[in-house]
Amino acid sequence: MKAVLTVIGKDKLGIIAGVSEKLSTLKINILDVSQTIMGDNFTMMMMLDLGTTEINFDKVRLSLNELGEKLGVKISIQREEIFDVMHKI
Repeated sequence: MKAVLTVIGKDKLGIIAGVSEKLSTLKINILDVSQTIMGDNFTMMMMLDLGTTEINFDKVRLSLNELGEKLGVKISIQREEIFDVMHKI
C-alpha cells in the first residue's frame, strides 16, 4: 500500500531528520519527497510505501501524530487512493 504524508509547520532544525528516522524505525520506505521553505514555514510531502511495515495503518498514523507534537509540526498521512479521490478536479 502507498500513502501520502504531509508535514507543515514553522521551520526549524531536525524536521526532515526526525520524520525520516521515524519512518525508518517503522520500516516504511520513502519513494519520493518534495519540501520547501516558504518564509518561516516548512512544508514537505512524501510518497511512502507501507508494504514492508508490520504495523497497521492506524498505529502508523498515531506514531506520526506523536512525532509531530514532539517536533512542533502537523504530520498527516493518508492512503494514496483516498488522497487521489479527495484531490481530483
